[in-house]
Amino acid sequence: MIVEFVSVAEADFEALVELRLQAMRPSLDRVGRFDPERSRARFRDSFFPEHIHTIFLDGAQVGFYTVIPTSEALKLEHLYISPSAQGQGVGGFVLSHIFTIADEKSLPVRVGALKGSDSNHFYLRHGFIKVDEAEWDIYYERLPNPQA
Repeated sequence: MIVEFVSVAEADFEALVELRLQAMRPSLDRVGRFDPERSRARFRDSFFPEHIHTIFLDGAQVGFYTVIPTSEALKLEHLYISPSAQGQGVGGFVLSHIFTIADEKSLPVRVGALKGSDSNHFYLRHGFIKVDEAEWDIYYERLPNPQA
């Protein structure tokens, strides 16, 4: 398995929003909140190409992630893997990469996940702890590893 990360540009917006819709639809359908236009608008509001990397698995684009660095934490704003590539360890590989950066900077990683989404189990399995909850989302944090 060869996983690579590639920076994006403004021109990549449409392809990324489509990938996001594919990845999120099952979770949003489960909670009765799938609305492509709302999803597109929310992604547009958080689309910062300088913080986004596409994910390639063996040469094929399978997802993307967005990490927003602050002085207090690395905020994992988006992590989407296409349904056809889920369950192959790509998401865990991405998290390991992000954790390495966070540990080097002694920063926690913070993320939110839609209630009812399988991503909640994914984040808990990878060492995140629940720190807060809102109407639609659960928020997690992974503390930096002092051994890094």
